[in-house]
Amino acid sequence: MGYLLFILPAFILSIYAQFKVKSTFNKYSQVRSSRGQNGSDVASTILRRNGISGRVNVEPVSGSLSDHYDPTAKKVRLSEPVYGSNSIAAVGIAAHEVGHAIQHAEQYGPLELRHKIVPVTNFASSASFPILLIGFIMNSLDLVFIGIVLFSAVVLFHVVTLPVELNASRRAVVQLSESGLVSSSELPAVKKVLGAAALTYLAATLMAVANLLYYLMIFMGGDE
Repeated sequence: MGYLLFILPAFILSIYAQFKVKSTFNKYSQVRSSRGQNGSDVASTILRRNGISGRVNVEPVSGSLSDHYDPTAKKVRLSEPVYGSNSIAAVGIAAHEVGHAIQHAEQYGPLELRHKIVPVTNFASSASFPILLIGFIMNSLDLVFIGIVLFSAVVLFHVVTLPVELNASRRAVVQLSESGLVSSSELPAVKKVLGAAALTYLAATLMAVANLLYYLMIFMGGDE
């Protein structure tokens, strides 16, 4: 029962966020941008406006909603439904990913921190739960504590990711507006697309925090 009290609200938000991002993307994928530029064109234009087109490339990647910026390769990778589409959804997502490239070029603090903790997070995300499980089974507080410390690194990653994503979306809106890539009447729709995506990051963060609080409650003997 204690676990449900911690997790259920975050789980419900997570389910809603997944529904919201898919439904919003599908809706605005059917709405053509008045300027007619596709995701690839928009990404390239914003990169040029910020003087980093020679350092960052744009390329398609398979899948749906698989768009991302690769800081190691310095590539903005846009999913097939975004790369060649001139929809409002495609334009917004393309601009968001370029927002990450601009963050990288400007050495935006939270993004730099996220890059630095990725190796630790990768290890912690795979090791924390097995260690916690063994600790609970063996009733070993030492193992549970180690598992909690490792899981805390995962939570930190989520917490840092949230402002990174919100900032990239804000940059996207500014770039699209100032460049004239979307009209003023289209900006609210772009914000809805990006807002729905941000909700998924918020839900993931709350889920991670809820799990951490529950593990801490068990460690301190509060789950009676």
